Parts: sequence; structure tokens; C-alpha cells
Amino acid sequence: MSNIGDAAKNNVTVPHVVKEEIIAAGKWARLEKTTYVDPSGKTRTWETVKRTTRRSHTATDGVQILAILSRAHHKDFVVLVKQFRPPMGCYTLEFPAGLIDGSESAETAALRELKEETGYRGEVVRVSPVMCLDPGLSNCTTQFVMVSINGDDPDNLRPTQELDDGEFIDVILLPLDGFQIKIDELLQKEDMVVDAKVYIYSVGLQAFTKPSEIPAVRQ
Repeated sequence: MSNIGDAAKNNVTVPHVVKEEIIAAGKWARLEKTTYVDPSGKTRTWETVKRTTRRSHTATDGVQILAILSRAHHKDFVVLVKQFRPPMGCYTLEFPAGLIDGSESAETAALRELKEETGYRGEVVRVSPVMCLDPGLSNCTTQFVMVSINGDDPDNLRPTQELDDGEFIDVILLPLDGFQIKIDELLQKEDMVVDAKVYIYSVGLQAFTKPSEIPAVRQ
């Protein structure tokens, strides 16, 4: 049964947005006052952050790339990036990611961003539904794109980044086996914060795998 049907049956107001007013706007983001009606029928306001870059052809702002690097006779590695994030005021450990450009699909954007940020070329394996990132603050959305990287491909033997002006990104390879342990060890050695999406993925892996001793690799 739909939410509207449930609300009518239980005599509850269907929550909805009434209007959105811009408080401040920049090049990449804007702050809005969102007026909405809650389930009790009361009108309330909320401060909402939105990106200014979302394309009209898509419901997602960007992509997160879960890239697994595989080589013959070697263990698999997860490709991560380390970069300084001004809002955090420190370095972060993240999946490669980026905004969708022009009329790109999520798949095309993911392969482009992977090449630009890490130098690797890969093949899309699967794409997630559109997902919210921080719904209590923003309407920002993303799609996870799972990518397989053939480490034995000549293009991937000496990967070369194609960074934009102002981008300073280190590529870090952590073994899929014992992924969470390697993240914890890295955080103890270096002053940085891990992205929640990365750590949640590691927790899921840890629940179903038994780690072995494989070192982290920095390119």
C-alpha cells in the first residue's frame, strides 16, 4: 500500500515540501530554506544544502567508484584515494568519485573519473540505484559503480593520473583480504579521516571474510 493510502486510512497528513527559498548561493552549492508540512499537518522549515551542478537528465549528482584491481597470481586490491578536503580541514581516505559532466551516464562518468584520479582503466560490472548521501542536510545523491580493473593490461601496468588544476590525489591500494584491518592500521599511522562509505564497506567485508597478512601498497 502506498504512503498516501496509509495516510488517508490513518487520517495522517502526507508530508510534503511547500516551497524552497534560496538563502545563499555559490558556484558549486547553495543554501535554501525549505518549507514543508510534517505528518501531523504542521508547517515547518528546514535548512537544506543543494549542489548547483546536477544535470537535468539525471537524478544523481555524481558517482562513487568501487574499483577492484586484480592481477594474475596476486591478491585483489581496493583502489582508494587520499586527498585534502577543505571542509574537513584534513586529509581523507575515499573511494574515487566525481560529478557527472554534460550528458554522461553514471557508467561513463565513473570510468572517466577513475582514469583521471587513479590512472587506471577498468570495466563496469554493476551500477547501484540512486542513493542519498546526507539526507538530513542535503539532497545530494550518488550512484555506486562497481569496476573491475585488469592489472595485467598494459594500460594498467604504469597508471598515469590525469588530474585537473587544483587536484592533488594520492592513490592507495589496500588488500581486499583484511580490508578493515588495513584501514585501521593506516589511520593509526596517518592523520586523516576515512569516508563513511569506505568504512561501511569494510565492515561488510569483515563480517564474511577471514583476513590474512597482506601489506598495503601506495603508488
